[in-house]
Amino acid sequence: MLEDLNSLFPETKTSRRGFMATSLCTGFALAVQPINAQDLITTDTNGLIAGEVKIPTKDVEIPAYRAMPDKGKGFPTVLVVQEIFGVHEHIKDVCRRFAKLGYIAIAPEMYFRQGDVSKLQMNQIFSVVQKVPDAQVLSDLDAVVAWAGKNKGNTKKLGITGFCWGGRIVWLYAAHNPKVKAGVAWYGRLVPPQQRTAEQPTHPTDIAAKLTVPVLGLYAGKDGGIPLPTIDQMKAELAKGKSKSEFVIYPEAAHGFHADYRPGYKKDDAQDGWKRLLAWFKKNGIA
Repeated sequence: MLEDLNSLFPETKTSRRGFMATSLCTGFALAVQPINAQDLITTDTNGLIAGEVKIPTKDVEIPAYRAMPDKGKGFPTVLVVQEIFGVHEHIKDVCRRFAKLGYIAIAPEMYFRQGDVSKLQMNQIFSVVQKVPDAQVLSDLDAVVAWAGKNKGNTKKLGITGFCWGGRIVWLYAAHNPKVKAGVAWYGRLVPPQQRTAEQPTHPTDIAAKLTVPVLGLYAGKDGGIPLPTIDQMKAELAKGKSKSEFVIYPEAAHGFHADYRPGYKKDDAQDGWKRLLAWFKKNGIA
């Protein structure tokens, strides 16, 4: 039986005026332990400014991890949208990888109002995540873009990438904000569930035909949660529009193949995907 969420997250009862956002996860989320240490990529902070920042939104300040070069300004801006596990060490490291290449990369904690999932088991995480409204996520990402523009980011060169839960958000945000130059979605769900919810009413196949931002989808051929026919369905919807979005399918990969801290990590495919991401951003003016 799940623990009562109000006892786990008493701050969710606090009024908006009195809410104080929690700090980001240190290390890796409990649900992904033990870590696959042999393939773990650790990017240092030499030559970078990296760490937690607070970003004002319409109602509260949200925590985010930000990494950028320690010299200069006007950096191309990349929004990094978390996996279902929140902004833990892997997502922070991805931000540092971007920063080493001259970007400002920002990963906001998208569940902060609903709770800290980093200390929960998987079944408990789902109970939190299903309560996170897409409208809240998109609005918070707008706030991150505004913050970046005031903090050395060049938001005329704006990109977004996301993994798993964040992969779906990449498609939705690209439709929400046409000022995004390009997106890269890593294995995010594409089609609606059997029963839609008020919190997540819209899904990538719903917006594909009207999409104008080019999105590169990096997906796995052996992903049990995202069957290949759903990718074909998304391709058919995209073909009705003019976004010039594309897919790359890695036939032998499974879900989460980019996550170097997990057993399903597939090094060759992850590295190829990263190279394709950088080339996609460069091709579309984010460099």
